[in-house]
Amino acid sequence: MMSRLADKVAVVTGAASGIGAATAHRLAAEGAAVVVADITADAGEEVAAKIRAAGHRARFVHCDVSIEDSWLALRDQVGAVDVLCSNASMQAVVPAHELPRAAWDRDIAVNLTPLFLGARTFIDGLRARRGNIVAMSSVHAQFGLPGFPSYAAAKGGLCALVRQLAVEYGADGVRVNAVLPGPILTPVWDGVDEAGRRQSAEATALGRMGSPEEVAAAVAFLASADAAYLTGTNLVVDGGWSIKKESQ
Repeated sequence: MMSRLADKVAVVTGAASGIGAATAHRLAAEGAAVVVADITADAGEEVAAKIRAAGHRARFVHCDVSIEDSWLALRDQVGAVDVLCSNASMQAVVPAHELPRAAWDRDIAVNLTPLFLGARTFIDGLRARRGNIVAMSSVHAQFGLPGFPSYAAAKGGLCALVRQLAVEYGADGVRVNAVLPGPILTPVWDGVDEAGRRQSAEATALGRMGSPEEVAAAVAFLASADAAYLTGTNLVVDGGWSIKKESQ
């Protein structure tokens, strides 16, 4: 494993499972001291322990990404950071006319608002260290799928906010980019049967679903100096899902 992030400090939110956990492992393997930030303490502690068992640096810090005071408490414990990966996510799957207002507000609060709160909380350190932010968006930001109004709105807003932050802080040397995963085999797919998974796999150009580790590799690239001239970018990691069409 390369050491592109040696001596860096990275915070990964939503790191207790799925893409967040894979990202925490990858950034640590590349040399970063990783803060596993999540609302779920037991799973978060387990991820941090596994990273340490592999010989890398990690610790768990509780954080509810929808609450500003929780971000401030996180900064008090961590200090300045070089990489902020805003990854926490949730989704209500229901059409707009059936979506309760509380579910809409929750999806926005967990999927979109944390990028704003995280950037505002850590911007001084990111400026001083010429660090970067990687936000976890989704192909839902660019394509409409039935039943995801609040999730799509949040992820689309995330991409817009990434561009805005990239412009606001680029002169300070702070890069801000987004990763847009497609069908990635995370715990959110646990309730989908084999036929449903096969359908999603067949909708990609590569004919398979992706792994959290493949998304984590993209995050590590954007977080590293290898991406020094990339900012405001949407990096799509979807196995060609977004380019494959069956109609003539």
